[in-house]
Amino acid sequence: MGTRDDGWKLAEGEDLAPGLSALRRLGGGSAYEAWLCFDEVTWSAVVVKVLRPSQVDDESSRRGLRREVLALRTVNHPVVVRSLRDGQDGERPHVVLEHVDGPRLSSLVRRHGRLQEQQYLPLAIDVASALHYLRHLGWTHLDIKPSNVIMGAPARLIDLSVARLEEDARRLRHPIGTDAYMAPEQADPTGEHAPSYAADVWGLGATLFHAVAGRRPFAHGDPDADDVRLRFPQLVQAPGPLPDGVPGPVADVLDACLQRDPDRRPLPHEVADALEPVLAGLPRGSLAAFRVR
Repeated sequence: MGTRDDGWKLAEGEDLAPGLSALRRLGGGSAYEAWLCFDEVTWSAVVVKVLRPSQVDDESSRRGLRREVLALRTVNHPVVVRSLRDGQDGERPHVVLEHVDGPRLSSLVRRHGRLQEQQYLPLAIDVASALHYLRHLGWTHLDIKPSNVIMGAPARLIDLSVARLEEDARRLRHPIGTDAYMAPEQADPTGEHAPSYAADVWGLGATLFHAVAGRRPFAHGDPDADDVRLRFPQLVQAPGPLPDGVPGPVADVLDACLQRDPDRRPLPHEVADALEPVLAGLPRGSLAAFRVR
């Protein structure tokens, strides 16, 4: 992971790039920092995702930024954060994103525990709609997790830094994503199944489980283990138990999304179709009609 020592150390009001005045650092990952900035073009607060100083000359990181910019230009959906512009060739290569006000799902659960039905059902339906659209475009997100979902009406899906065309995802030969929320075929892409849109359905299931139960669906793995089964418990373990009182259709959705065989997982719109009656208080359906591909 990146550290503040590998950061831009901007003072409030200092320009991150022309027309972008730093307000505060929001966080970051191994290759990027995220800054809240004031944008003189839109005359509003924006989020700027910028390569860390150590990554400016790294071709892999630059390629990742180019791929994310392409994904953001391609995807235009109410649930996916929008790109406003980018500056890939400047001193600090970056992309400018709309600022979405609201807590991340991960922060909400950490502070207040498991969510109520009226909270987790809309967010699951919103994210499922975005995944349906991504599949329609032929793209995969590959990093659906609680910290990449901002709560709101609608919920917003962020961070397309590892998103790929599905045909490119199917060619992956090393794990990409976040360990605890990776589908088995992401964790071990040299196995029987290749990563595809179904990996995002798994990510939705793992994220919804976190919201429903207040914890991850699988035990912590050992990131330093040579045995892939010890690093990724989801390859061999079943999800943990759900709390009492979870509606049957919700438990069915979670079971279906977290099937190890990607061909047995529902399509994104089928997840939404199964959850919408629960949210509306209509007779609860089942997942029996989910087709196996």
